[in-house]
Amino acid sequence: MKKIKIPNTDLEVSNLCFGTSSLGTSTKGKDADRLISEFVESGGCFFDTAHCYSFWVENGLGASERELGTCLKRLGYWDDVIVATKGGHPDGGAGYRRPDRYISESIIKSDISESLDRLGTDRIDLYFLHRDDQRVPVAEIMDILNNEIEIGRLRYIGASNWSIERIAEANDYASKNGLQSFVASQVQWSLATPNWEIGIDPTMRYVTKADAEFYEKSKMPIIAYSSTAGGYFSGKDAGFDNAPNRERFRRASELAQRLGYTATQIALAYLMNQEACVIPIFRTSNSEHLREIMASADISLENNQIRWLSNAEY
Repeated sequence: MKKIKIPNTDLEVSNLCFGTSSLGTSTKGKDADRLISEFVESGGCFFDTAHCYSFWVENGLGASERELGTCLKRLGYWDDVIVATKGGHPDGGAGYRRPDRYISESIIKSDISESLDRLGTDRIDLYFLHRDDQRVPVAEIMDILNNEIEIGRLRYIGASNWSIERIAEANDYASKNGLQSFVASQVQWSLATPNWEIGIDPTMRYVTKADAEFYEKSKMPIIAYSSTAGGYFSGKDAGFDNAPNRERFRRASELAQRLGYTATQIALAYLMNQEACVIPIFRTSNSEHLREIMASADISLENNQIRWLSNAEY
């Protein structure tokens, strides 16, 4: 796999990111070792987890971070990989009770402490705020996160599910005050557009055309989650079935057949061949699927193919 240098950092990551929300629950022990080993030995070095994973599974809260940290130590990979995790998530119901002010200073500090303990490390490579809370001024948020950098618990910071306006405001404040800015944005993006509209849940976003232009201009990498649209391009619905997406699926399948790939591989290549820097997050529980995903990292698509896949003119 190719390596990507995240601007304004010393982080060099693979152009695919292993999403670990199922580690410690449906995938653990020898199965987790096998998948992680195959990913790393094939050139992968970027892993993503979160403080809230996998609260939706009975006894799953914290399992992802614990399993990932244990597995990396067991395999001797800690010094060879970059681990990103996230905190500052709103209330998730009975499995993940949170206060109304879920990105207050006390909650951010507590989330970081728990993530460090679960991962078994003393510093997090890349820390994302999982959601935004627009009631909290960006100055307050950036001051809190930069204090964590100063005391050595975080190396770099990012924003997840933040609007480009709030990211720009936060980074402008950081720049004017000699602080570290957000260096990456984790947000939903795939060839398929979700069936929900931005704004219904103010803490959730996906990439729009205007967003893509912002990231292209700013050079801020997008760490794209739901990059395969929940398996939509392998025939699963997962909340993405609509008329435009069915046409995108048809076109991805047509191009895949022509080039000798799968529709899922073409959908991932669509992201990795954007003008903006996009690093797709994937999740898998078997080696065959992992190899399919990793092969997408080498696919080159032309600009006219990118436009055609998204239903623009060829």
